[in-house]
Amino acid sequence: MDQWYATGKRKTAIARVFLRPGKGKITINGREVKDYFYTDANVKTVLSPLVLTETESRFDLLIMVKGGGISAQADAARHGISRALVAWDADSRPALKKEGFLRRDSRMKERKKYGQKGARAHFQFSKR
Repeated sequence: MDQWYATGKRKTAIARVFLRPGKGKITINGREVKDYFYTDANVKTVLSPLVLTETESRFDLLIMVKGGGISAQADAARHGISRALVAWDADSRPALKKEGFLRRDSRMKERKKYGQKGARAHFQFSKR
């Protein structure tokens, strides 16, 4: 059975994507895409690489996602789907790259520093 695998990441979310020939069924952690990513914006984010390459009904997607929030998981899934599509067909790379779907969004939460309230916030200073 033909299958292409890729990993997508965003913040602390990691998506493992399996791209298989099929009818367009997308399963995320055992649930339908519209049930898992309940907002239309997140569903649109996940489907965007398939819409761009016009392969919505050619593949079944099995996605296992963990970590992060719902929005970060959607972005990680998009990243993984884009990578899997490039593994399937290298000719789709320029279009996906132009839209920025192959770039891993490296923005992460800045860590809290010792002696401070947060990453940048300080405790109030009193002179007297």
